[in-house]
Amino acid sequence: MTHFPALALPQIVSRLLALSFLSGVGHYDFDDSHKLLPQYDFIVVGSGSAGSAVAARLAEVPEWRVLLLESGGPPPPEARVPGFNSILMQSEYDWNHRTVPQKYGLRNYKDNACPFPMGRVVGGSSVINWMMYVRGNRRDYDQWNDLGNPGWDYNTVLKYFKKAEDYRGTRNVGTAEYHGRGGPLVVDDKRWRTPLSRGFLKAGLELGYNIVDPNGPEQIGFSAADLTVRNGERGSVVESYLRPALAYSNLHIVSNAHVTQILMDDHKRAVGVRYEHRGKVRTALTKREVVLSAGAVGSPQLLMVSGIGPAEHLRQHGIPVVLDLPGVGHNLQDHPSIFGLTWLTKRGSSNNLNRWLNPRNIKNYFKTREGPLSVPMALEGNAWSLAEEGDPHWPDLQFLFMASTPALDGGVYFNDIIGFRRDFFKQYYGSILGHEGYNIGPMLTRPKSRGTVRLRSRNPHDRPLIDPNFLSHPDDINTFVRGIKFVLAIGNTTAMRHEFGSRFHDQVLPGCEKELYGSDDYWACYTRHMAQTTFHPSSTCKMAPSSDPYGVVDHRLRVRGASGLRVVDASIMPVIVSGNLNAPSIMIGERAADLIKEDWNIPIEPLG
Repeated sequence: MTHFPALALPQIVSRLLALSFLSGVGHYDFDDSHKLLPQYDFIVVGSGSAGSAVAARLAEVPEWRVLLLESGGPPPPEARVPGFNSILMQSEYDWNHRTVPQKYGLRNYKDNACPFPMGRVVGGSSVINWMMYVRGNRRDYDQWNDLGNPGWDYNTVLKYFKKAEDYRGTRNVGTAEYHGRGGPLVVDDKRWRTPLSRGFLKAGLELGYNIVDPNGPEQIGFSAADLTVRNGERGSVVESYLRPALAYSNLHIVSNAHVTQILMDDHKRAVGVRYEHRGKVRTALTKREVVLSAGAVGSPQLLMVSGIGPAEHLRQHGIPVVLDLPGVGHNLQDHPSIFGLTWLTKRGSSNNLNRWLNPRNIKNYFKTREGPLSVPMALEGNAWSLAEEGDPHWPDLQFLFMASTPALDGGVYFNDIIGFRRDFFKQYYGSILGHEGYNIGPMLTRPKSRGTVRLRSRNPHDRPLIDPNFLSHPDDINTFVRGIKFVLAIGNTTAMRHEFGSRFHDQVLPGCEKELYGSDDYWACYTRHMAQTTFHPSSTCKMAPSSDPYGVVDHRLRVRGASGLRVVDASIMPVIVSGNLNAPSIMIGERAADLIKEDWNIPIEPLG
């Protein structure tokens, strides 16, 4: 990997710190390979946000035997520290995927491509993400239902969001009926904030927006972040679902088990999986179902190498076609965002390195679980603006407020995490290295561009070709330009300028020198050079009625044309939701568990 030493050093330091203070606390290797059974009722492939939820819920049925296979290993101790979140990206706990070079964008990124982080660890991306709890907009789910997927409307999925949630926050008292209590997933207020967080919320009020609970009845407005943080530590699905489920003797979990094939019989029924573990090829058999929860990249890849996907594409790689499903790997949707719109501020207002690395703060965190390390680094809040087309309360933009700049560390580490070309970074950010400030990133919540996940070869170990096809639809660029203008308005409020001395980094972007600075053409150019992934891939095995030729699963998440095989993760989303994907993925896992129980005549608990 390019510049590996720069990337490795923070990972080594965070590991040493965590080992010093957390060694031996609650460690579990998630390796039940010594007690495997000849056959299981259910095999779940992938222990991410959806996979852990569905596996734990299926194991609630005492007579069912459930096997959960995860390609990665157990989470490292530093994963428990929210402030170390970015350290885990491009580490051994990340698949380290990259996009293919983008035709329409990423012009200031290495090779016109960018990192595509996804967790390869027990707990999946919930172990390396930014811990934001956002469900999306109620209209997203009503749209799913209207597209021919009954049982996925907002009123139905709300029950599963609440079932999963243990809300411990104090801010959203007026929307209590929209939150759950006593569920496995702890959701809490962001307990430590920089001074800039206060300014961001005041800026929203100045612009005429309310401070809202985005997980309540309506999403439009400004909000401090709600987080999946449990008593100052990351609340991944490992802590929320898997550790409690260890009490079930009928759930076996095997980490470092890389599934390479879904086994299908002559009747197109899934009967098991083939996987590699400790250098040996093994087989696990099921008498009921295989549940595929490998994520929006891994699930279509595994289906295709198993002969389920677009027939022509499979034949190109010499894979015998089991099921011709043209939609597998198509319809890739992600939330592109612009990370680079930067303001400089007064000293002491942002999440600077001194706060993050101060020995007193580090010692205080490990003693009390409070302070800067108790929250994801720099993340402060979100906003959703009114849409200009269609329903104004169904936003097409989300704004991510970060109390730091891309030049926070002088380009030593974070530049490689983002993926900018080093020559560009030096030219554009060289004058503000180490300065305090903030970044507001407009993110498309309802992008119109669609991409693909395709096979590189028939070898299941070869990385797939991930093409988000960012900005291929011209409307996405126009929406970004509108979003940039809203971001500039936030930075220009009295709340940000007077108290914090906020000053926009208005250097002309390299690559856009020919455009009139500040014009729509300039900001369109800025978008083509700076927009990239927000790490929210979805929709590559989309849920759809039989009338849709590109549907992969039905509304009960059963793979079309097969039996004993379901997909349960963000890949089933017909259309991506208007917010971060961790909470919706967990909801999908919860909903899927009840669907499976119903299909096998197991009574399910009524939900309020």
